[in-house]
Amino acid sequence: MKLLNKHILAAILFIMFTVSGCGGKEGVQYFYINEDTDFSFIKRVAVLPLDNLTNEKFAADTVRHVVISELLALNLVEVVIPGDAVSAIEKLKLRPGQPLSADEIKAIGKTLKVQAVILGAVDKYGEIREGNVSAQEVAITLMMADANSGSIIWSVTETSGGASFMAKHFGARSPTMSETVIDVVRKALKTLYEY
Repeated sequence: MKLLNKHILAAILFIMFTVSGCGGKEGVQYFYINEDTDFSFIKRVAVLPLDNLTNEKFAADTVRHVVISELLALNLVEVVIPGDAVSAIEKLKLRPGQPLSADEIKAIGKTLKVQAVILGAVDKYGEIREGNVSAQEVAITLMMADANSGSIIWSVTETSGGASFMAKHFGARSPTMSETVIDVVRKALKTLYEY
């Protein structure tokens, strides 16, 4: 009888784990891709400075560097050196953090000789508490604009982090901020490069 109770308890725990999910507040909240765009023609991109909508001073810079690193790791496009992208913005007398018009995107594309520009924002970046458990959470919005037309051809809003089921109920370790940033960027870029 005790053996049967152990199996029932194990089954209940398995069902709870499966239904509750492994992660915290994760997933794509918004996704758009222009199906008329042939992304194979995009060979060189510029990742512009991201808007920082958080209280963490270096959140946008951190996420931008991870986006660049992940794009390079995918080995699908050449990425403009970050300083060159900033120099182009300054040369064109554009203000970082201000919305760009289609003409401004085209001007950046022409200056940097890129087929696309990636821009966006860090929406959340920091520690959250869920009950008695602390965990990191990052939310980002990334967009790709075609440098010839200035129009948005891809956009995604992705969140990663939060306390997992195992962390909430069994004291498992939650991912660090670095792990959470890498995870959210990889998931966001996956929506583009798995298309």
